[in-house]
Amino acid sequence: MSTTDNGTIVNKVAKSKLVTVDLQQFTPDEDIAELDIKDFLHMELMLKEKEYRQHLENHDWDQYEGKILAVYCSTDAILAPWSFMLVADHAMEKTSDVLVGTKEEAYLRLTEHRILNHDWTQYAGKRVLLKGCSDKSIPHAAYTQALMQLKKHVDRVMYGEACSFVPVYKR
Repeated sequence: MSTTDNGTIVNKVAKSKLVTVDLQQFTPDEDIAELDIKDFLHMELMLKEKEYRQHLENHDWDQYEGKILAVYCSTDAILAPWSFMLVADHAMEKTSDVLVGTKEEAYLRLTEHRILNHDWTQYAGKRVLLKGCSDKSIPHAAYTQALMQLKKHVDRVMYGEACSFVPVYKR
């Protein structure tokens, strides 16, 4: 805020041509559940097809109703690609999506996917502020991905808040 000669208070931030982008809008709202398939393996290390298929048949898939399922293996087991395909086949009827990786990896991939598919041309020639504070956790990689998309179109990119930001890119 500043004042003019006649004492009028002016909000310089509101008058600036700064466009704020909150990357929270790109993060998934859906619940992400995890499934560690080590428990479906013989001794948590070996994939025995018959035993594996039996575990999949007996698993309670209802618990993933409407959720995104992140499937991973926390042991050093050597797994065939079809092992994850079989999980997806069983889970598809209950889940909204199935991704290979941990919950954090799924969250990042979904966020990056949404950033890549966003129409960034609407910011052409503008000064863009990537909002620094958010209610949700924003992966560091999401900021980098957003910068890479914005650089193609904008005049400047800053990070932080309108009252206090760090310049990141200037054309």
